[in-house]
Amino acid sequence: MTTTSEAPEASGDTPLKRAIGPKLLILFVIGDILGTGIYATTGKVAGKVGGALWLPFVIGFAVALLTAASYVELVGKYPKAAGAALYTQKAFKVPFLTFIIAFMVMCSGLSSASAAARAFSGDYLTEFTDAVPPTLIAILFILALAALNLRGVSESVKTNVVLTIVELSGLLVILVIGAYSVLAGDGQASRLGEFEASGTGFALMTSILGATALGFFAFVGFEDSVNMAEETKDPARSFPKAIFLGVAVTGTVYVLVALVSSLLVDYRTLEKSSGPLLEVVKAGGLDFPPKLFSLIALFAVTNSALINIMMASRLCYGMANERILPRAMGKVLPRRRTPVTGIIFVSVIAIGLVSTGEIEGLGDTTAFLLLCVFAVVNIAVLVLRKDPVEHAHFRTPTALPVLGAIAALILASPLADRDAEVYIRAGILVLIGIGLWAVNKLVLKARHEELP
Repeated sequence: MTTTSEAPEASGDTPLKRAIGPKLLILFVIGDILGTGIYATTGKVAGKVGGALWLPFVIGFAVALLTAASYVELVGKYPKAAGAALYTQKAFKVPFLTFIIAFMVMCSGLSSASAAARAFSGDYLTEFTDAVPPTLIAILFILALAALNLRGVSESVKTNVVLTIVELSGLLVILVIGAYSVLAGDGQASRLGEFEASGTGFALMTSILGATALGFFAFVGFEDSVNMAEETKDPARSFPKAIFLGVAVTGTVYVLVALVSSLLVDYRTLEKSSGPLLEVVKAGGLDFPPKLFSLIALFAVTNSALINIMMASRLCYGMANERILPRAMGKVLPRRRTPVTGIIFVSVIAIGLVSTGEIEGLGDTTAFLLLCVFAVVNIAVLVLRKDPVEHAHFRTPTALPVLGAIAALILASPLADRDAEVYIRAGILVLIGIGLWAVNKLVLKARHEELP
């Protein structure tokens, strides 16, 4: 893996303050990836693949590393806060495609937040109460996050730091329980080779691909970190280590959690639970209070939802400011200086999603949307090789983005044994975006015609 020569861009190339150092960036990446995926969808992944729960996470880990390598090259080459949309525009110069990619990223955040809302209202919460209907709780959860977001970014970021520490502690609890159980001779190692699909042919392949596509939901998040490029000290140097180390740490933790889950709990039990890791805590040899773990899990899924609602509302605001979406969607709350219209818009969509979907479908929708985006980003890396820059940056071996694009397209295809509702939901979300694009074009055209 090589870098070009010359000095990196000067620190004064952006109006934003470069306040994020290498260590803080690593923590940000880890915190962005951890959350709902592992806490809520582990059981659904087990339902697709069986006791070999670890396998989809190993494959997902590899696919995430391939795409992470592409993001590292691109963020080092173009250290700007626009991510996939910026790379798509530079590579293909088709504004409509750029908009679709940006809107898909935004919608992936909303479907992820909605999956978190569903997880919040599930088995983790029933450890405390089951008096309120889950759908109503999920809607109130989205409204509460919208209110926090409206209050201000400072409050949101501070909340995120606390919740990141809490959610990591919950996964460490699972690993300690697993280590104790293995040393005590508990657990059934035979489960690790059990597959839900019988035979060794096409059915087995599609079940593994389907489980990997859903499990990939747990790895998303690192792509959000590139939006911090303009606020990072020396991004060309900081991002390679931060993204690779962040994906490696979370991937290792995920695989270990999957191994522990399968060792201690039958995959059929995991599949039926919307709080699968709680089943692991109850089955472990250590007497860890289930209510305490449930509280940790609730904090974890809240953190994921908060990050994604923040990201989606800011993307909406940014696209409105660039006149890609109707200008009214960029309105800011005067006193709080928060994107009020964007927050309301994304919250309404999130409420629609939690009212019509469950954890598995919403998580799979998130993964599907981002796999489509990742395929484009991997191709963009290759296209942009013809656009050299003067400063030093990471350069990934050509084979990695090629493999990354192929892997993303396969996992996004019907080969991944995905329910039709996922494609329908994703299609509706994209159509909403196309409708807004068309309305904005008509408004801009009308204003242009009115000019003397």
